[in-house]
Amino acid sequence: MCNRIDSKNYFGVNMKFGIIGVGGYIAPRHLKAIKDTGNTLICALDPRDSVGILDSYFPQTDFFTEFERFDRHIDKLRRKNEGLDYICICSPNYLHDSHIRFALRSGVNAICEKPLVLNTWNIDGLKEIQKESGKKIYNILQLRLHPSIIALKEKVQRELEQDPNKIYDVTLTYITSRGKWYFVSWKGDVSKSGGIATNIGVHFFDMLSYVFGDVKKNIVHISKPDCMGGYLELKNARVRWFLSINKDHLPKEDKRTYRSVLVNDEEVEFTDGFTDLHTLSYEQILNGKGFTLEDAISCIEIVHDIRNITPIGMIGDYHPLCQKVFK
Repeated sequence: MCNRIDSKNYFGVNMKFGIIGVGGYIAPRHLKAIKDTGNTLICALDPRDSVGILDSYFPQTDFFTEFERFDRHIDKLRRKNEGLDYICICSPNYLHDSHIRFALRSGVNAICEKPLVLNTWNIDGLKEIQKESGKKIYNILQLRLHPSIIALKEKVQRELEQDPNKIYDVTLTYITSRGKWYFVSWKGDVSKSGGIATNIGVHFFDMLSYVFGDVKKNIVHISKPDCMGGYLELKNARVRWFLSINKDHLPKEDKRTYRSVLVNDEEVEFTDGFTDLHTLSYEQILNGKGFTLEDAISCIEIVHDIRNITPIGMIGDYHPLCQKVFK
């Protein structure tokens, strides 16, 4: 966590927000968080104009479909001493780095969806501009705030105090079915999304390294456009993982999503409790306790390495579902 930032405490103070990517899937959670914390969305940007969701939260928001006009609007506000306090970044993954830089150059703190960036070296550049601007960059790592994950971390810490060398066996399975549209969109382009491990897995890898410590070994067994599987050795855990967007990998036909984290054969139950995690994340940020660049480094390194590792096939300790899809 970071120290208190240069903005005011959100209690009783109306902070001014902008958002980039308001027409995207994740944007409504940010709109809700801004409203729930008693603040105002001043302006929004999206190249698509299907943004009727604004009517449910901030119908008076100035909306732009062109970046240049959005940029000009923010600059005019700044010059009138009416500048924004935060810009929320919900754009496609490959644009995060650029949009974060834009926010800081505009004298505004940035709140960015995960993944913060696609490449580890991007973080070094952001550290420099953060220092130069005096503003802060925050990453949404909401699983760290989930009650079940908090309880797990506390349990692991207690047990490690008794046995610092304890190693946990973890099995992560996340299957969330996607249609043909996925591969046509930017999400299906590895250069833009970072691939499955980045697009749907980064928050799980962040959670695991947050609970079980730094990475010691990173192995990929299979890597296909619709699924990936591998082995991650952390300081205090051996993790077998499998991620998929293929509905044929689901254990039940009547479900579109399957999420499971087994720790020493015990299920970590966190099916519920996701609804208000973005609001909670905003409360933390507005109180100067949000997750920073330094917090995001580990998960970015993990997914970057997964994307660039050559799969070894069915060798070693692999996830059971890898065998099912390996050909």
